[in-house]
Amino acid sequence: QHSLFSVFSKFGLLYSVRAHRNAAVAGPGYYAIIKFYSDRDASRAQRACNGQRLFQKSPLKVCVCTKQKGLQQQVLALNSNKCQELANHYLGFNGWSSRIITLQNVSGFDDENGDLGKILQKRSVKYLGAVEVTLPNHGVCTRGVGLGEADIENSEDPVEFVTATRRVQKLAVGKALSSAFQKILLVVLENGKVAVEYNYTQEEPTDSLTEEELKGLVQV
Repeated sequence: QHSLFSVFSKFGLLYSVRAHRNAAVAGPGYYAIIKFYSDRDASRAQRACNGQRLFQKSPLKVCVCTKQKGLQQQVLALNSNKCQELANHYLGFNGWSSRIITLQNVSGFDDENGDLGKILQKRSVKYLGAVEVTLPNHGVCTRGVGLGEADIENSEDPVEFVTATRRVQKLAVGKALSSAFQKILLVVLENGKVAVEYNYTQEEPTDSLTEEELKGLVQV
């Protein structure tokens, strides 16, 4: 996998690299699945590497995988780590920033008073997070909201409760960050420059709220 990553990362940012041993009926050897963020980068890599001896004695066969007709694939949003990796690559580490607008404990939303004693008796902990992402060089600012939830096996154990709370807070912020990034379109031009547009198709009702209204938002 290291050799594959070294070779193919020269053509663009890689999403993942996976090497697998061939099935017994196919004979000894390996095959790999390499995912790029960009279709253009994948095509460039295929044309340059197909039939070449990159790091082995025999020529390497490289094909571009395509979706099969008649099959619908669900398009999943990138997780927050992948979003940050993509932003750092195309925008630079100083080309974007994020901040947490609010992080609310909604575990006791159904409780009349919502006090800690009642929350501790519940079998799950929930947090609602709202995050803002800013691209100052492109004049783009987006927001995202995410809900994190986890079950607690022993709700009377304070250590387990604190551990679950930290995990859920991180999950809520990560989902909110991912949601904010879904509203950003990165357009990579042929000369390598990057243009940024706001993706209006991903707008949510919460985008029209003021920051104060967003801080007072409670959803479950």
